[in-house]
Amino acid sequence: METMDQRLVSTWSNVNSSVPLSFVQPPECRPGKVTNPSTKTIPLIDLGGHDHAHTITQVLKASQEYGFFQVINHGISKDLVEETLNIFKEFHAMPAKEKVNECSKDPNGINCKIYASSENYKKDAIQYWKDTLTHPCSPSGEFMEFWPQKPPKYREIVGKYTQELNKLGHEILEMLCKGLGLKPDLFIGELSENPIVLAHHYPPCPDPSLTLGLAKHRDPTLITLLLQDQEVHGLQVLKDNEWIPVEPILNAFVVNIGLILQIITNGRLIGAEHRVVTNSISARTSVAYFIYPSFSRMIEPAQELVDEITPPIYKSMSFGEFRKNFYEKGPKIEQVLHS
Repeated sequence: METMDQRLVSTWSNVNSSVPLSFVQPPECRPGKVTNPSTKTIPLIDLGGHDHAHTITQVLKASQEYGFFQVINHGISKDLVEETLNIFKEFHAMPAKEKVNECSKDPNGINCKIYASSENYKKDAIQYWKDTLTHPCSPSGEFMEFWPQKPPKYREIVGKYTQELNKLGHEILEMLCKGLGLKPDLFIGELSENPIVLAHHYPPCPDPSLTLGLAKHRDPTLITLLLQDQEVHGLQVLKDNEWIPVEPILNAFVVNIGLILQIITNGRLIGAEHRVVTNSISARTSVAYFIYPSFSRMIEPAQELVDEITPPIYKSMSFGEFRKNFYEKGPKIEQVLHS
């Protein structure tokens, strides 16, 4: 039986001259020849401007029209951003057995793990060209004893980084609340107390036209904050039936609206579909910070955004139920969500 260290794409991808059949996407899903850069781009927002009301307007507009934007002057030091990206690159460069061992400290196997393709590996009809390290990153430090201890300083750097991302995430959520007329502290507490970090590694691929690093999807989050590799393209956002490449910008974060926030805002904000393409030359690393609610928290449209004229378009369900539906239904998840 194939072990996890044998399954990791980074273990065998450099000795394959062609894409294994299990990774070849159906013709309608293949990216074909990927060209960069594009004339279209997602909004870029300066969070350091003096006109806070204008910044809120920009964040709200981008969330309504694109569901994606990038932020600069966000208050997180360039050094910490670089250290974080480098520590995850170092982790993914370690020998496969060592990586698996560093993710095996939790006896339940849920609070730190590494996997190939996706968390649904056994159910995936087609595999995805990536390896992922993931674990919770609560500001309280809970579960940190299950985090990797290698490379050295992993816990120190990732701990600092995720604390800063927690602050930035809440700052952006507060802006959206103000823009929508919701209570500014709506997302403090149960609605955002369960963050996780995911470090994706996409090895070079012999034929990127046949594969995907991640299929078209929406994130099952409130919002996602993504740190991109500065040298390598990969992320694409679907807008008006066209795939827009998300240009890596120095010391910027990509922010995308998750499906949970789409539900809470009763469709006012959009959880945009996006995907990741591969390339044949360079490995790509990206670090996603997912802001999740607690599993028992009910997810439903905010009362302030529904009335007789604008009734709720989504059902009420716990986050645990939502997550179960998300992974079971896949692309058909929206059929389950609508009231």
